[in-house]
Amino acid sequence: MRRESLRDLFIAAVALAVLLVLPVLFPQPALRDFLVYVIAYGLLAMSLNLLVGLTGLVSFGHAAYFASGAYSFGLLMQSGHFSVPMAMLCALAGTALLALVIGAICVRLKEIYFSFITLAFQMFIHSIILTWVDVTGGDQGLRGGIPRPAFLGIDLSQAGTLYAFCAVVFIVCLLIMRQVWQSPFGYTLRMIRDNPARANFLGVNVLRMKLGIFVLAGTMASMAGILMALFVSGAYAEFAFWTMSGEAIFMIMLGGMQVFLGPVIGAFLLQTLNHYVTIYTEHHGLVLGLVILAIVLGLRRGVADYARDWLAARRTTREAAALEAKPAKKAVS
Repeated sequence: MRRESLRDLFIAAVALAVLLVLPVLFPQPALRDFLVYVIAYGLLAMSLNLLVGLTGLVSFGHAAYFASGAYSFGLLMQSGHFSVPMAMLCALAGTALLALVIGAICVRLKEIYFSFITLAFQMFIHSIILTWVDVTGGDQGLRGGIPRPAFLGIDLSQAGTLYAFCAVVFIVCLLIMRQVWQSPFGYTLRMIRDNPARANFLGVNVLRMKLGIFVLAGTMASMAGILMALFVSGAYAEFAFWTMSGEAIFMIMLGGMQVFLGPVIGAFLLQTLNHYVTIYTEHHGLVLGLVILAIVLGLRRGVADYARDWLAARRTTREAAALEAKPAKKAVS
């Protein structure tokens, strides 16, 4: 475990260095903006995969916590009484509490019932955002922008500094989720996903475990919403609409749910498709649907999952060929 943790830290440091160097090598603002979108949506998809891929809980309402983080952070910053780090911590704590209340109800249900009650809670939050116009701005979103006062010598009003801040937060969140993924807690969640009855028989408190990962996933989605709110300097009702949760599921389907970084790969693919398809046609939804159908029906799993299985099959074939070659050499000798 210690060696794996050191390896993960090394990979995270290399990934952070690459993210920080890319805008220096290619200083176009469009690339930086594109990477921020990948970071925010990739973090949303990664947080959802803690439920879908790790625990077997398919949530249709995960974007509610994305919106909760964005709106909570934006309102706190607009009040003028909070620094950026303090507003982030308060927004994360508030979203964790929201996820705890909602999760205590949702995790008692199974399969499709769980999925639809999470969607019901998301649409309830979306309706609150639309109707509480005095606070949320309704369908116009938070008006007036989100202030970005400097803290600890960090000025987020500078585009380059904001990008670097988002990249650092993104890598830290990935490290946290990676530790959960590889921890005994993560393997317990896999056991619950594969056979909840056996897990319960072995003494695992299934409801408590599900609630714990539900709260953690909601908190990570909240961080994704905070980064998006910082980047666009606002929060909008679309953040809590069901299509946002649908996009997160699409990212997982595109990238894969069994490889840890699969959802990030899916976020990159989805954002790339959205960017280039919208340039050449207005029917981007149709093209995106066809691509997802091709991947689902052709590969029958995400791109990263398919690549992992293909490499494993090649390795197995090579090992089998090597074992067959050894007796032949002995017979010749």
